[in-house]
Amino acid sequence: MPGTEELIINMGPQHPSTHGVLRVILRLDGETVTDCDCDIGYLHRGTEKIGENITYTMFIPYTDRLDYIAAPSSNLAWVTAVEKLFGWEIPMRAHYIRTMVAEFSRISSHLLWLATHALDIGAMTVFLWCFREREMVLDLFEQAFGARLTVNAFRLGGLYQDVPQKFLDLSQEFVDLFPARIGDYETLLTDNRIWLQRTRGVGVISADDAIDLSLTGPIIRGSGVRWDIRRAQPYAAYPYLDFVVPVGENGDVYDRYLVRVEEMRQSNRIIQQCLAQLPKGPVSCKVPRTIKPPAGEVYHSIENPKGEFGFYLVSDGSETPYRVRIRPPSFVNLSGLKKLVMGGLVADVVAIIGSIDIVLGECDR
Repeated sequence: MPGTEELIINMGPQHPSTHGVLRVILRLDGETVTDCDCDIGYLHRGTEKIGENITYTMFIPYTDRLDYIAAPSSNLAWVTAVEKLFGWEIPMRAHYIRTMVAEFSRISSHLLWLATHALDIGAMTVFLWCFREREMVLDLFEQAFGARLTVNAFRLGGLYQDVPQKFLDLSQEFVDLFPARIGDYETLLTDNRIWLQRTRGVGVISADDAIDLSLTGPIIRGSGVRWDIRRAQPYAAYPYLDFVVPVGENGDVYDRYLVRVEEMRQSNRIIQQCLAQLPKGPVSCKVPRTIKPPAGEVYHSIENPKGEFGFYLVSDGSETPYRVRIRPPSFVNLSGLKKLVMGGLVADVVAIIGSIDIVLGECDR
């Protein structure tokens, strides 16, 4: 229109709603978003190159720092990729403990997401309640592995040592308590009029578009695609456990909220089964003193709380990987932001970014 100008605004790289160092460049026509670009890399540390210059064992702590919100999940992706290269058989007790810890990571990650996402939209109480339960999960990690955030939980071949009985007792207390707490969150949000107005019909993406963009995790399941690595390519103890993969119908911010809430229920259910079925026995297979996988290549991925998290590894038979390539879910899912915000209101961008649930540690690598 004559007399109007396009407005360009920057969100970030230091903005509360981006949950990390992310710069989003928005082009606006009035309050409508007409274009969007993401400027990433502020947290780039050359993680893949570091992995190609140290041993397979030495790289495990670096994986904690990728998705630092769910560090054990990143550990699991790396150690299972290397074990696949070797073709090792991991003891069943280690599989069950790894699965249990990975699901606690999912709960911890989704709780942090729900807390901050609700806070972005203006709900304060949910933030406090979610952090209350997240602290309980971090206490469990500290009990078993001696750390709360960058938890280094797993070793090549299984676990460094068995988890203490107190960890199992506290885990049982948590899974008995948690379903009621999820009900409390839903009482506050699921039918809340303001919550519905801010999330329903906002940031919609169809199943076809989500597949075309290679989106994974709750964002693609929110669009009705039942894709979950735990079911599609089972690993650890998942083949022996019963759980449901929740999906949405409309592919909007609200459906992604519902999917994550139900995923927390299913994670709780998986942990209950792990505790009931936990076999006795060793927690590590026989591992050589020097880790030198046979020459070859492998890709292995797991279902991280944010989506498909994978490692592509090439071994030349030496003690260090020849090539390390990371498939980070946040990096791929962030590529869908433009599709989600185009044509919407600038006021909804905060809710849409929150619904993707990115962590810049693994996005920038």
